[in-house]
Amino acid sequence: MQTLIDIGIAFIITLQGMGDWLIAPMRFFSYLGNEEFFLLVLPLIYWSVDSALGLRVGIILVTSNLFNNIFKLIFAGPRPYWASSHVRALWTTETSFGIPSGHAQNAVSVWGTIAAYYKRSWVWATAITLMFLIGFSRVFLAAHFPHDVIFGWLLGALLLWIFTRYWKPVAAWVGTKTLNHQIFIAFGVSLLFIVLGLGTTTLRSGYQLPQDWVNNALLAGAEAPDPIDPNSSFTSAGIFFGLAAGAAWIMSIGGYQASGPIQKRAIRYVIGLIGVLILYLGLGAIFPRGDGFIFYILRFIRYGLIGWWVAGGAPWIFIRFKLAERINSI
Repeated sequence: MQTLIDIGIAFIITLQGMGDWLIAPMRFFSYLGNEEFFLLVLPLIYWSVDSALGLRVGIILVTSNLFNNIFKLIFAGPRPYWASSHVRALWTTETSFGIPSGHAQNAVSVWGTIAAYYKRSWVWATAITLMFLIGFSRVFLAAHFPHDVIFGWLLGALLLWIFTRYWKPVAAWVGTKTLNHQIFIAFGVSLLFIVLGLGTTTLRSGYQLPQDWVNNALLAGAEAPDPIDPNSSFTSAGIFFGLAAGAAWIMSIGGYQASGPIQKRAIRYVIGLIGVLILYLGLGAIFPRGDGFIFYILRFIRYGLIGWWVAGGAPWIFIRFKLAERINSI
């Protein structure tokens, strides 16, 4: 591993020597792989473009985040500016372990899902270009080593293949179940998310970060590393349960279609985002944060409600106020 780290540091120094003019575009492409960006894109797709595609994007995104956190804990690799003070930390908001790159992994998972859904060569070309540029930007910004990005791409490709191969048969099987059974299945999968996440976190519970990593991160002006955090598992589990339960509920009352005039699509997105912000900020202010059973449960509830609002609550509001129609009304 040390050999890969040394090679990576030399490569990053070479890239950064190409000039500061690359910083702005690299930060832009890096933002296109951010969870926050995808959390803006997901509702846009679900509410205003194609609800079936939006659900796929949401489910693969939360699944990708879960497994990214698991593998980060397994490998416990540093970020470049943790390992060396000779690289410039141009993206300093990360506190988790480095390998695999979540940006690279999510880029392949999400943009690949969109490309696989539309099955058009220009969409695939655009998606692959974004995957590469997002991964490349992470290396230039010293947020990741090249091997972090490569492993992220590979893991994202594996998840994309699994989802592309098994989405339709699994969806067909779930569709034969009653609403109560569908919600029970969604809750069971979310519990599996929690078990996997907590299990991996427990394995790393006694891990001590090398002091050099902490010192280098602080010297670079970055946040102190805090890579062992169980909260992320409850976030992924809550959003998964909320999305799946909300989608099952809205389908049980006739479904939801994202078509319609552009004005209505825009209004839906604005109203929906207001609801997301109310739940995210409002519950964030009300629910206490910390480590412990009650804090984890409240986090699960908070993000479960956000997922339910995106997939079920907001579409119901849209239908009630004549901003959208049910699928069976076509």
